[in-house]
Amino acid sequence: QVQLVESGGGLVQAGDSLRLSCAASGYTISGYVMGWFRQAPGQEREFVAAINWNGDRTAYANSLKGRFIISRENAKNMVALQMNTLKPEDTAIYYCAVAYVQSPPPEADEYTFWGRGTQVTVSS
Repeated sequence: QVQLVESGGGLVQAGDSLRLSCAASGYTISGYVMGWFRQAPGQEREFVAAINWNGDRTAYANSLKGRFIISRENAKNMVALQMNTLKPEDTAIYYCAVAYVQSPPPEADEYTFWGRGTQVTVSS
């Protein structure tokens, strides 16, 4: 059974950093695109970042470039999201997902399996 479990969320202050992790079980993530999305209360799920199978291609939401960094460790079957200089508007539930495509897509419809998410709350 495929499972994605996110961790690392929490309550932080504006300007702090957090590192989210997503551990996969039931399959190996090597060979697949992994992505991060987020959803704030009352808003639609939005693309954050994605990374291709070997990490040499990444994609980011334009508004997050330079602050968020996605990475992966296929040997550990996990993907991470380093979030720096956090802002209150980064408050959301963060989800990881897997897409069976070659290039990192920003569209949520391209992703097949999703984790349950981890809450990130940034106070001002």
